[in-house]
Amino acid sequence: MGYLIYFLILLIVPLYAQFKVKSTFKKYSKVSSTSGLTGAEVARKILNDNGLFNVGVEETRGYLSDHYDPRAKVVRLSSENYHGYSVAGTAVAAHEVGHAIQDANDYSFLRFRHSLVPVANFSSNFSWIFILIGIFSGLTGALLLGILLLAIGVLFQIITLPVEFNASSRALKQITTNGIINSNEHVYAKRVLNAAALTYVAAAAVAVAELLRLVLIYTGMQNDD
Repeated sequence: MGYLIYFLILLIVPLYAQFKVKSTFKKYSKVSSTSGLTGAEVARKILNDNGLFNVGVEETRGYLSDHYDPRAKVVRLSSENYHGYSVAGTAVAAHEVGHAIQDANDYSFLRFRHSLVPVANFSSNFSWIFILIGIFSGLTGALLLGILLLAIGVLFQIITLPVEFNASSRALKQITTNGIINSNEHVYAKRVLNAAALTYVAAAAVAVAELLRLVLIYTGMQNDD
């Protein structure tokens, strides 16, 4: 029963986070920004105001597929946010520009996360192979190796949190000080960004919980030996 509850929590927490971000975005995507600027125009304005003329703004396919590409130096916005005038689109566009500003300012947590990407990709692909071998064969060494590889992925999830929170903080400051949103819209934009941040918090919490569960399994196998 304990394991059933545990796995239900692992399922429910991410699903709730996804529901929250989608429902919040949907609600405030129907609220037009009084600035009359599209998401693309908001991104371009903030970039220019910060001297980032070399960073491009492009449209990309997909729902909430917005992101900043540090290699290409491009802010990519989903079609709805790129062309739309909503408060939600304004918040999302500003958030992605926040990452561009982090990149330009050599923000330490962003640099650390970028350096972890290749290692985290490798560890995520191979960690569960060793974990399953260790659990089903009783080889504690294989399980420990799998746990160590998984821990790298968990570290990546944790490091992502300050990166995302900082980008949102920069976004709210930029759209407020530049007069892109008014006081009421500031509240709405903050709700959108907080809902988006919840997905990262949920992912990190689930990752940490799973890592701790595997550590307990490992220590239990060690005690049995």
